[in-house]
Amino acid sequence: MTARSPISTTRIFFLCLAKAIIIGLSVVILITLSVWMLVSPANAQAEQDEITISDLVDIGQPQQGSLLFKTSHRNLYRHAPLLNTDVSMDITALTARVSLSQSFHNEGQDWVEGVYVFPLPENAAVDHMRMKIGERIIEGRIKEKKEASRIYQKAKSSGRKAALIEQERPNMFTTSVANIGPGEVIVVTIEYQQTIEYRDETFSIRFPMTVAPRYMPGAPLPALEESLPASNTLGWAINTTEVPDASRVSPPVLHEDEPRVNPVKLQVNLNAGIPLDHINSLFHEVTVIRGGNGKASIRLQAESVPADRDFVLEWRAVASHAPRAALFNERKADSENADESYYSMIMIIPPVGHQARALPREVIFIIDTSGSMGGESIRQARSALLLAIQRLKASDRFNIIQFNTQTDALFANPVVASHYNINRALDYVRQLDADGGTEMRPALNLGLSYPVDPRFMQQVVFLTDGAVGNERDLFQVIHDKLGSTRLFTIGIGSAPNSFFMRKAAEYGRGTYTYIGDVSEVQNRMSALFGTLETPVMRDLKLLWPEEAGDIDVYPKRLPDLYLGEPLIIKARSKHLSGELNIAGQRGQQAWEANFALNSHAQQPGIGVLWARSRIASLMDSLHEGANQSEVRHAVVKTALDHHLVSKYTSLVAVDITPTRPLDKDLKRGALPTQLPHGMQRDMVFGVSMTQTATPAQLHMLVGLFVFLLAAGMLWFSGFRSCRYLPPRIPM
Repeated sequence: MTARSPISTTRIFFLCLAKAIIIGLSVVILITLSVWMLVSPANAQAEQDEITISDLVDIGQPQQGSLLFKTSHRNLYRHAPLLNTDVSMDITALTARVSLSQSFHNEGQDWVEGVYVFPLPENAAVDHMRMKIGERIIEGRIKEKKEASRIYQKAKSSGRKAALIEQERPNMFTTSVANIGPGEVIVVTIEYQQTIEYRDETFSIRFPMTVAPRYMPGAPLPALEESLPASNTLGWAINTTEVPDASRVSPPVLHEDEPRVNPVKLQVNLNAGIPLDHINSLFHEVTVIRGGNGKASIRLQAESVPADRDFVLEWRAVASHAPRAALFNERKADSENADESYYSMIMIIPPVGHQARALPREVIFIIDTSGSMGGESIRQARSALLLAIQRLKASDRFNIIQFNTQTDALFANPVVASHYNINRALDYVRQLDADGGTEMRPALNLGLSYPVDPRFMQQVVFLTDGAVGNERDLFQVIHDKLGSTRLFTIGIGSAPNSFFMRKAAEYGRGTYTYIGDVSEVQNRMSALFGTLETPVMRDLKLLWPEEAGDIDVYPKRLPDLYLGEPLIIKARSKHLSGELNIAGQRGQQAWEANFALNSHAQQPGIGVLWARSRIASLMDSLHEGANQSEVRHAVVKTALDHHLVSKYTSLVAVDITPTRPLDKDLKRGALPTQLPHGMQRDMVFGVSMTQTATPAQLHMLVGLFVFLLAAGMLWFSGFRSCRYLPPRIPM
């Protein structure tokens, strides 16, 4: 064999040395690049914290996702005035008139505009607003939404004080108050009418105090749609394809290290009209002073409470006085002509009677395990679901679906409730925890997609806090896929989205149960078990007397009724006399009853409750293919006739005299809400941060992968080139 020359060996040596230097420099560059990629998410997020929400809207191209576009909310409300809320409820029989006063106090030196997103009961009929400036009181006027917004914006820009009340959802409203001077206090008072809940011989009323952060699915829109009123765009979320008004329904949320705001004072004047057995406040300490004839005064023991959980009051009649039927009327001039109309609310509780044996059940349990359910809520949901599973009979079938960002089912299909399957389910539920986004639609689709077996009564039991912004989209899923199944919703947490929960149960021909505390799980679930296991009263029909004339009645389609539930009807007629006939099926048996309409007891506010029901029915018709333009026209007319806030109408009040000098800037700030009691901030916002801001985990993985891959390839290439360097030739 002929040896290489020394010159060839030297050249190869220097070539390998040069390659080694290149490899070394490449490694240094790759390490630097990788470190930058690892730390850049934190830097990007730190910079993002300093961007205002309007900047984000202008930039307008975040990654597809849902919840949070910035971790700091302080910039959103640094100019916001302080807020105090005072609530007064006057309850008479089955209706309540509520006055809600919001005091906006500007403690700064700038002229400010305050924007406050707040909850109301989902059945609230908001019909009055007053703005108080010192001793002057200005009454609000109802206008179409765009016109009201135009009036408000014009007053704001001209330096005049103005207030605007807008509906974002049936249970979510916005108050905007413009031109609050340094040191000034402006009080905006809202009044609404609502019905009292009555179920299982217990009356109740709920006053929500905070808006829970909601998951906003869909791809981000590049900018605010011009069709949206511009009076409130201070939310933390960016509008998406599925929630085009996300920026309007995402008020900033206080951090844990910030002082509490918006203290709430509350009092209730109760006139039940019947002897009372007990009065109970579920989540707040109250003082109860009883009067005669079912009257009582209820006040918070504390001077005020933080707005971080719903207020719920219950009262129960003495057993012998529990109502079986009730009729309330209001006689008012009809806006369409000079004639008067009767507005009526009728409540009838069908007798229990003999119960036919129910079919075996096929129950699909759907449990929300998203981040908003973290902490107390997931514990409540697990406890409720464990009780429900243990209640199943051997003749039943069941399955469990959990959802967050992903949807997962315990079994591929519903299985027999055998001892083995029950134990598997109990173990599965005990290990459930909360994390991720609230992608609710796939879970609903799956739960309503199992083949129907006529040998079983199909039921879906849905446990969630309802913290989503795409309610209408989900209602459409229920409407399209329900079939013969019944959907029962269980609201979890201290401030659930009761509009979604109640309306989903209504579309699903089931019931809504609210569990606000772990201590309530046993009682609430026991009552629900009785409902689930009882034959439904269905195919209800009303036959009105001829002398009543034309009747405009709501609901248009009578719901199924379950044990302990009343049938509540709201109607408008010209004459109210004679007997109302009600017929239906209870299990496999026919049921019929007659109800006298000869009562003329007057109850103010029934007319606006009828109008509220009519508007809700019109909006629901959109899911059945109704013409949107025709629905809008009908809603606007009803709302204007009855002075009601709706999706298409708002209340606006404007002072005549300008007060802000036009050379003084107007600062704008959103008043923050408090995170609902028991909800964990890092579970709500932390997960979504990686979905909506810089994808930090992805950057880390990509950086490490690129570094290791490139370094390995360079090392392998150099090794192959130089490992054949010939040995030194002995001299």
